[in-house]
Amino acid sequence: MNDQASRGFWESFSGPNLGYVMEVYEQYLNDPESVEPEMKELFEQWGAPTVSNEVLSTSGQADVSFQMPTNATIFSKIVSAVKLADNIRTYGHLAADINPLNNTSKDTRRIELKEYNLTEEDLRQIPVSFICPDAPSTVKNGLDAINYLKDVYTKKIAYEFHHVHNLEEKNWLQKTVESGKIYPQLSKEEKLNILKRLTEVEGFEKFAHRIFVGQKRFSIEGLDMMVPLMDKIISSSVEYGAKTVNIGMAHRGRLNVLAHILEKPYELIFAEFQHAPNKDLIPSEGSIGITYGWTGDVKYHLGADRVNKESVRVVLANNPSHLEVAAPVVEGYTRAAQENRKTSGYPEQNPEEALAIIVHGDAAFPGEGIVTETLNMSGLRGYNTGGSIHIISNNMIGFTTESFDSRSTKYSSDAAKGYEIPIIHVNADDPESCIAAAIFAAEYRRLFKKDFLIDLIGYRKFGHNETDEPMTTNPMMYQIVRKHPTVRTIYAEQLVNEGLLSKEDVQKLEENVNAKLQAAYDKVPGADENPDIVMNPPEYVASGYPAVKTSVDNEELKDLNAQLLNWPEDFNVFKKLGKILKRRENVFDGDGKIDWAHAESLAFASILKDGTPIRMTGQDSQRGTFAQRNLVLHDEKTGEEYIPLHHLKDTNASFVVYNSPLTETAVLGFEYGYNVLSPETLVLWEAQFGDFANMAQTMFDQFISAGRAKWGQKSGLVMLLPHGYEGQGPEHSSARMERYLQMAAENNWTVANLSTAGQYFHILRRQAAMLGKDEIRPLVLMTPKSLLRHPLASVDSSELTNSEFKPVLEQAGLGQNADKVERIVLCSGKIAIDLETRLQEEENAEWLHILRIEELYPFPENQVKEILSRYKNLKEIVWVQEEPQNMGGWTFVDPYLRGLSPQGVDVKYAGRPRRSSPSEGDPVVHKKEQNRIINEAFTK
Repeated sequence: MNDQASRGFWESFSGPNLGYVMEVYEQYLNDPESVEPEMKELFEQWGAPTVSNEVLSTSGQADVSFQMPTNATIFSKIVSAVKLADNIRTYGHLAADINPLNNTSKDTRRIELKEYNLTEEDLRQIPVSFICPDAPSTVKNGLDAINYLKDVYTKKIAYEFHHVHNLEEKNWLQKTVESGKIYPQLSKEEKLNILKRLTEVEGFEKFAHRIFVGQKRFSIEGLDMMVPLMDKIISSSVEYGAKTVNIGMAHRGRLNVLAHILEKPYELIFAEFQHAPNKDLIPSEGSIGITYGWTGDVKYHLGADRVNKESVRVVLANNPSHLEVAAPVVEGYTRAAQENRKTSGYPEQNPEEALAIIVHGDAAFPGEGIVTETLNMSGLRGYNTGGSIHIISNNMIGFTTESFDSRSTKYSSDAAKGYEIPIIHVNADDPESCIAAAIFAAEYRRLFKKDFLIDLIGYRKFGHNETDEPMTTNPMMYQIVRKHPTVRTIYAEQLVNEGLLSKEDVQKLEENVNAKLQAAYDKVPGADENPDIVMNPPEYVASGYPAVKTSVDNEELKDLNAQLLNWPEDFNVFKKLGKILKRRENVFDGDGKIDWAHAESLAFASILKDGTPIRMTGQDSQRGTFAQRNLVLHDEKTGEEYIPLHHLKDTNASFVVYNSPLTETAVLGFEYGYNVLSPETLVLWEAQFGDFANMAQTMFDQFISAGRAKWGQKSGLVMLLPHGYEGQGPEHSSARMERYLQMAAENNWTVANLSTAGQYFHILRRQAAMLGKDEIRPLVLMTPKSLLRHPLASVDSSELTNSEFKPVLEQAGLGQNADKVERIVLCSGKIAIDLETRLQEEENAEWLHILRIEELYPFPENQVKEILSRYKNLKEIVWVQEEPQNMGGWTFVDPYLRGLSPQGVDVKYAGRPRRSSPSEGDPVVHKKEQNRIINEAFTK
């Protein structure tokens, strides 16, 4: 091999790659058998690695004479230098000045020269391009480069990118940092605006602390820079095209964000402190939307919605005390704001239209599982929002628990590494570094449409709230905190030293802010001595749903049915499935009945035809847990997808059904948020089995059932919860209906347990028709399993074309001879079909009537009362259910039935006895118990 050919081959290697090759070649010289066979063959073929004159050029550098020695020692020096540089990038954060309290030791071992057997002279002999190719021109040699990298990676911002695998992203992150582009050149005006903002932030907290002594506000103090940081993220994102910014955060600093990001008037907030009437203080121009429920919430849970001077909508989501649960809700808001749902097919998503900013707590981020649930959704097609910007509001403590007791990881942000989210830690006492972090995050999100995390490290000035005394539990930390100057003080001193303003100017700025706060406080009326303690919901909520036409013309439904079965000729539907679906072809000509899934697809098609978009998600929801739905067809030869609902004629509404990740809480929260911000869309979430919704109980409790009463937040979300006792054991039987009924009040939602496909068709269409109206409420639907294909649950087409949803169904064939009826059985859901099946075996059932309570809440009192009034010889009312006596519908309906029963008529229960577990595990025992319940219903 001639030298020229060898040099030509090795010239393709440079930087870290060349360093690695040189290191392996040195190992090869010592023992050829110790290296990989491929590398051994490479060295045998091409000889020793060489460096081209171009690579070794010292042009533009200091007066350094660099010659490649003939021995291999320089290889190890270059490799060590490259390794040192990479370790500075990877581990520099351990030595960075990111803790404003400076009470932790710095770990510099991985970035010290002695650890790599390097001297300063060794580094001087190495070109900059080997170590830091993006360094500024002031860096002249390898030693300069190493010192430059140490400075870059150990200042007030620390970087963690090593877990980002995408090469393009990683290179951009590294280049932006090492070129110095991350730090903007702030003008005098920009710096003074930061100081003004910090003065407003601090002034608000001090004023509230002085005026409202002993009241909780969960002060932002110690992390004051969060407000200017968010200001900059928002303004940068707006420059990139954002028209909606959605913010999710817990209570810490929330009032300050409301005042300064959402521009909620100071006087409104002060009125809430003073328990004074404040609705007259809402600005009349309507630039800020503040909604109130009739029972309300504490001031540091309330959200707001405003349109700023750039016509950008900024939303702070309402939030309960449950930490982190607002995150998926805000992600749902954001996806809804990004999508155009006015055309058929998939919605058209534009991630630049909207941005989510999620503020986390440093204890909650690693501690609450919903955080990783939400992060996991960030890259999924059904849930991604083109990147969210996460801020950890890191005051290095959770209530009274310090970090060493609250997480097993170095940083509170470490959970994000598994999702390859770039992380920067920034000292909250350095305003200009915080602004740099904001710009960096917004630019990354714009370029790569992925999440970014800013760990804003500060402290908490007071205890968990302003009435706590932190010295009792955290004395060492709070001895430092109480001596520590505020970030406003630090930055004001910096700007005075820079000659940008005088101390008198700083004082004047404080006085102006205090004057504004005092003027706002002076507008607040006195405390309301006679507050509303009745707290009734508005009439449009209390009055319930009006009558709605839900039937569809026979010819229209027949045409939709044909379109749903008309897939392309060259599309190869799995043959067995194709045959099953084709059975639906002639049901409108009297051939066959419509089962549950068929009714659902027809309901969806007709809703889309009416112009209402549909979004449905859940675990395996495209096919359906029980293989019943099949709304997404797959070509068995190519794997290509075909969705018939995307190809309906003359529709102008989108449709999607996504298989969700194996997550309940975050997915349900996402769908709730999507529905709140897109009230015209029929949004459905389906649990794989009904009791899987247990995992999402926080969303039901805090948002879906109570959100309107607390915050005035409307939702028409539909939840499908498979329910029914078929011997599948405790976890696959009950959807825990009793829990939703226990929370049912003030027309907060509909709880239904249906028995026929026709009823399902009509209740879906009724819900869609009510979307966007004031009366709208969520729908909690117990859906069937064994009834999905049951002949008695299937219906003739006339049920869809000539009927409507009925809260109460009377059993056909019974109750016709009113004088002979002595017992009325009431039931709900699948047990009604079990009773009808048994009824077919009864020779004489004139003494009996059966009512199916299809809508349990709102309870159909008037309909039940009217039916009962027909039967003058009635002796007993029996509620029959599959569930144990302390579960299901019994404890809810019992007082209604006793109130409605005629005098002298007994109200009885038939079902499983009270149990701690929903059902028995043995299917044989189940069958015997089920038979016992049915027999009891039919035995005089």
